[in-house]
Formats: sequence, structure tokens, C-alpha cells
Amino acid sequence: MKGLISVIVTTYNREDALAAVLRSLARQSDRDFEVLVADDGSGPATAALVEAWKAKVGHRVEHVWHEDKGFRAGEIRNRAVLAARGDYIVFLDGDCIVRPDFVAQHRKLAEEGAFVTGNRILLSPELTSRVLRHGLEPESWSVGRFIAERLRGGVNRLLALLKLPLGPLRQMRAKEWKGARSCNLAIWRRDLDTVDGFDADYAGWGKEDSDLIVRLLHAGVVRKDGNFATGVIHLWHKEADRSALPENERKLAQLLTGRDVRAKRGLSALKVKAMQLTERGPA
Repeated sequence: MKGLISVIVTTYNREDALAAVLRSLARQSDRDFEVLVADDGSGPATAALVEAWKAKVGHRVEHVWHEDKGFRAGEIRNRAVLAARGDYIVFLDGDCIVRPDFVAQHRKLAEEGAFVTGNRILLSPELTSRVLRHGLEPESWSVGRFIAERLRGGVNRLLALLKLPLGPLRQMRAKEWKGARSCNLAIWRRDLDTVDGFDADYAGWGKEDSDLIVRLLHAGVVRKDGNFATGVIHLWHKEADRSALPENERKLAQLLTGRDVRAKRGLSALKVKAMQLTERGPA
């Protein structure tokens, strides 16, 4: 594909990890991309960090923020989508470091009528601490270095690092929603508009990305496997509060029984809210 790619990086009060992610994006071989940091209510340190990186990454770096009212990843991603200028959107978590060909590989895999799901390797708590404390740069490590870290228990797998020309095998899970995560996910903007983006009706951690994938499949958009091409390096973090998970699982189960395509509270709801605020004017 040709044209601008929008990389949306979701974050919340983790400046050290975000700095490592932005550093890795600054080293991309493909420079035709922008970055939108989708900030789920962080303090001013995150805004200052993004400002410091604006001249170093891609064509454009923007900080998209809303007030901290608990875990609202779906809504802040939607806000970033509305601010994006690219025709193709790559979602990335703010603790997922990318290798220099990440954007190039996603561009190569982009295909009309398909979304692309990537994979990851997980770093251990100890290795994550070393990477962040000492400014290590795993995006530039050799395969040999990763093998050494695997033998020491620093990473959980190596396969995500491999590059394989899978061809038609990338369509083997064309209608499968399970296992797809928004930490490494690419979707055409027009397809996001068709399904109205993420559903902000999912409050708290869990399943808002699965909900999006299911609705894309309902809309006829197929899954394309980005494994062995787009793997990211996921820094360890403490487990999120999962108290909302049972309710979110209930919502997902209900979605799976029907053929709904549009989000209950998606991109269009944010557009309506913005129009109302504009019409109301300053207080």
C-alpha cells in the first residue's frame, strides 16, 4: 500500500516504557507514518515526554488525552482515530517496543478487505527492569542476543522474531476472532468507520479488542495473520484490575450470538459530543 500510516500508541502513566516505544518508532526504515499517543488520563509527565519526541518520530506526533475516569482504552483509541490522518491505522500498546521494519512490514501486509493481527514476545520482570533502567535497546538486538536471553529466562518465546513468507497461510484464520489483540493490530480507516470503531461501552479492562474484531468479521472484513512478520517486544507489567472482566465477557458473549456490526458507543458518539460542545460554545 501507499500513503500515510497512523500508528496509535495507547498509554497510561508509564513514561519509561512509552519513551522506549517512541525511540523504537523513531528508528523505522519506513518513514511515511505519524504517531498518535492515545493517553487514557496520564499526568503531565506523559504530555511532556510526547512533546519532547515530536521532532524525532515520523511525520507527526500528537498527544490525544482525556480525563482519568478509570480504564477507558476503547474510548481513547477512538479519540486518536478521529485525530488520525492516515488511511491505515496500526494499534500498538505503549509498552510494546517495535523493530526497525515494523511499519514497513505492516505496509507490506496491508490488503483491502482485511485486518492484520500481529504477535509478540514477552520480557520477564527482571529483563524489563534492566531494559528500562539502563536504556537497553532490544529493538536492535540480534537473534543471538535473544537466544541468550531466552536461555536465561528473560523472554518467553523466540518464534515471534522470525520472518517467514507465509503467503496464503496468512489467511488460514480468516474468520477467527480469538487470539487477536489490539497491542499489535492494523485496520483500514474505512473499515473502522464501518463498524464505528471500538465500543466505549466496555468499561474497565478486557474484551474491548475482541468486540472490535468480532464486529469487523460480522462486517465481512477478514483476518490476515501478521505472525512471523510484525512481532513486537512486550515489556512486563503488573496485571490490570480485572474486576470488570465478567461484565465485559457477558457483553462479548451477547455480541457473538448476533450479527451486530456497529459499536453501541463508538466514533460517531464522540463526533456528536464534539458537535454539541461546539454549538454550546464557551461557558
